[in-house]
Amino acid sequence: MVHAEEGTPLLEQAGPIATITLRRPSRRNSLRDEDLHALLALFARLDEDASVRVVVLGATTQGQGRPVFSAGYDTAGFAGSRHDPRLFETVADALQALRPLTLCALGGSVYGGATDLVLACDTCIAMAGMQWRMPAAAIGLHYYPSGLRRYVSRLGANLARRAFLTARPLAVEEIAASGLFDQVVPAADFGARVEALARQMAALAPLAAQASKCSLNELAQGPFDEARLRAREARALASSDFAEGRAALAEKRAPVFTGR
Repeated sequence: MVHAEEGTPLLEQAGPIATITLRRPSRRNSLRDEDLHALLALFARLDEDASVRVVVLGATTQGQGRPVFSAGYDTAGFAGSRHDPRLFETVADALQALRPLTLCALGGSVYGGATDLVLACDTCIAMAGMQWRMPAAAIGLHYYPSGLRRYVSRLGANLARRAFLTARPLAVEEIAASGLFDQVVPAADFGARVEALARQMAALAPLAAQASKCSLNELAQGPFDEARLRAREARALASSDFAEGRAALAEKRAPVFTGR
């Protein structure tokens, strides 16, 4: 989709699928404080809209010689008198906690804090030939705790060490070995694959999918409350969606889920 103007992230919705697009291609989609605050506002809006089942996070790369999904935080912001050192972490944490399922459309190379936005999504399709780089230690920065946790839980400790302790660019094909990406696809197939996966995710029973997302996130973070997971399991078993899923399977048709 073409977005002529640059600015804060743009939200669009088509049925149960919402798309958030980063829109500063001339600045390699680097994120300023105003962009981060805009993302938080969009996340809150999406959480309240029960019609949204999937959120796709993408970026416009028009006019770039080599596509860049995002160069991360605009480092000029560190010098600002009103800089909030926890703002970026808050955004990544909010993205991970979103009620709808999330899909990152990684249509370019990704750097710095933006790598954590990728990790905060439930799954990702990456464009082949792109790079991933975490330069925190190269500029003297110790990364924030929840971002480190996501790196270790999603990529594994060894790959997280390579990213942070060498600061060298990694090919997305190297990252793919961790299982992070659903697919790594050539540019010509990228848009169609993202759309197909988003539709597949949106077709899932929303109550069960969203509850499973919460449980998986809690399990990945360490100690968990089994009673809470059991309650989600019981709710799904008693749901109209589960009855509809069984009926559709028996009748050999596509299910029509309502989230109840």
